[in-house]
Amino acid sequence: MRTQEVFKALADPNRRQILRLLQGGSMTAGAIGDHFEMTKGSLSHHFAALKAADLVRTERRGQQIVYSLNSSVAEDMAAMLFDLLGATAPRTEGSAKGSK
Repeated sequence: MRTQEVFKALADPNRRQILRLLQGGSMTAGAIGDHFEMTKGSLSHHFAALKAADLVRTERRGQQIVYSLNSSVAEDMAAMLFDLLGATAPRTEGSAKGSK
């Protein structure tokens, strides 16, 4: 797992939004781009960062590139964080100390 690349990729809100879109299933680069107001070059930069972190997988279908979520990396990161923090299970909303 590429921990540094994963954290770098997740630091950007646009990349997190791309991952949220891919939770619903595979999408072409164009379909993902329809959800953003940015240039193709900017989108390509975000896709490259997500791919470098192994958070997405790509498949070429003719002239289109189809992106899908690589959930195993996200699961590995969650397990690493739980281990690092000494947690055994994720907290649900409102269960943290000091929550009301």
